[in-house]
Formats: sequence, C-alpha cells, structure tokens
Amino acid sequence: MAPMQLDLSQFREARARFDRTYPASAFPTTEEDAYRVDAPVRLSFDLFKDGHQFHLVGRVEATLGLSCGRCLESYALRVDAAFDLLYLPHTTNVGEGEVEVEDDDLTTAFYHEEEIDLGQLVREQFYLALPMKPLCRESCRGLCPECGTNLNTEPCNCVQHWTDPRWKGLRSLLDNGDRKD
Repeated sequence: MAPMQLDLSQFREARARFDRTYPASAFPTTEEDAYRVDAPVRLSFDLFKDGHQFHLVGRVEATLGLSCGRCLESYALRVDAAFDLLYLPHTTNVGEGEVEVEDDDLTTAFYHEEEIDLGQLVREQFYLALPMKPLCRESCRGLCPECGTNLNTEPCNCVQHWTDPRWKGLRSLLDNGDRKD
C-alpha cells in the first residue's frame, strides 16, 4: 500500500479537522489479508495538538469484502469504526527490560519524522472491526463435508452419519453376536 502520510508540521493550531475520502484502490490487499476494500474509505478525525503530542479522535467508514467462514461465499461488511489515539514522537528503545502494558498504552501510537501513516491507522481499524468468525449470515448452513455443496443454495443427497471411533471396540462385540441379553 502506498503510504498516506499526514504531515504534522502543517498543523500550527491546537485543534484541526481532517476529513477525506480515499478510493478503494488506495488500499490494495494481498492474499494474506483477511479482507478486501470494496468501496471508498472515509477517514475523518479531530486532531488536538499539545506540544509534540497529537491526539486523533474520529472514525473510519468503509465497506470490506470478506469470505464466509462456513460457505466461503463473499459478502460485504459495513465498517464504521471509531478511534481515539494518542500519537507520540518515536524514540529509540533504550532497553529497559520488561515493562507492564497499561491500558493507555493500547491507544498510544508513534509518529516518525513529523508524519503519521494514515494507511497504517486505517488498516489497524479494519482489522479491529473484523469479526472473529466471518459469517455471511447467522443462519449460514455452510458446505456439505462430503460433496462440498453450498447448503444455503441447494440440498445434497449425502448421508450424514458419523460414529465415534472410540466406541469401535465395543461396537465390534455387538456386531459379532457376542451380546447376551
């Protein structure tokens, strides 16, 4: 993805408004990505400047394309994700050893050379908005494990019979006629 850099040196006031719509093509995805961007992405936020700290409060709106975890069909997920991030200047790690992560650390990010990578911000919000198990609908019936038919669109004639292999030894006793009533 081509970086979309926000030049912080342009912001001289304590508060500024940013509102921009990017084409879906500005967010190309790879095979490893769990989504694809199907519609323009709107990024809007208020930027609060306090010395070298920048506080961004806003939202990302987009439509992502996902594959259903049951039937593998594509479906659209509408994203309207709010964010509240504090950006601090990037410093070199001085090797302080282990540090406990505080709640505030989860909403803190770092900028480098007076620029914030808005592409990275948007990508993070997309991943945070993704469901753990993407489903085209809650009642999705998935694929037949035998023939692969999408059970949402047509029934299949496969016999769904499963036996627990742990009972195999006992079942052989019953099948051999060694059973006494």
